[in-house]
Amino acid sequence: MANPILESAKERMAKAGESLRRELSNIRAGVANPAILRNVTADYYGAETPLTQMASISTPEPRVLLITPFDKTALKAIEHGIFEANLGLTPANDGSVIRLVIPALTEETRKTLAKEVKGEAEGAKVAVRNIRRDAMDNAKKADDLSEDEERKLEKEIQTLTDDAIKNVDAIAAEKEKELLTI
Repeated sequence: MANPILESAKERMAKAGESLRRELSNIRAGVANPAILRNVTADYYGAETPLTQMASISTPEPRVLLITPFDKTALKAIEHGIFEANLGLTPANDGSVIRLVIPALTEETRKTLAKEVKGEAEGAKVAVRNIRRDAMDNAKKADDLSEDEERKLEKEIQTLTDDAIKNVDAIAAEKEKELLTI
């Protein structure tokens, strides 16, 4: 019989890892990745619209993102939205598409981004530890558990936490390696 406290903690810890992976995909590593435009919005007929709903995004070259709007009249709005997103990229508008050239990262920029990755990973670890604390509190409050069952559950929660933190470390190490590889 699977314990609902353990199952809930396991699910929430997995979501913390997924969230970290999503956040790290927004950090550009010197290669063109459409994920860096995920949070970009543009004013489209008076409504803030995500760029992914206004245009198709492709990578024709390793360091170039090509943005082809579905509606050519939205080109200026998309360009303005990219500027407003403060990505550190300058869009090149040729009248029908927008090109974003991803500059090569300097060593200093790589190290700064690696520190940012460590900060995001630490935030994910804090989230995992908070989930552990909640699960431990729920285990203590559970009336249908004997002392031995409670200790066993706490041990399983700790094992789950250790595994989740190893997963977070692995995700961060993978992204750091990607950033520091020239």
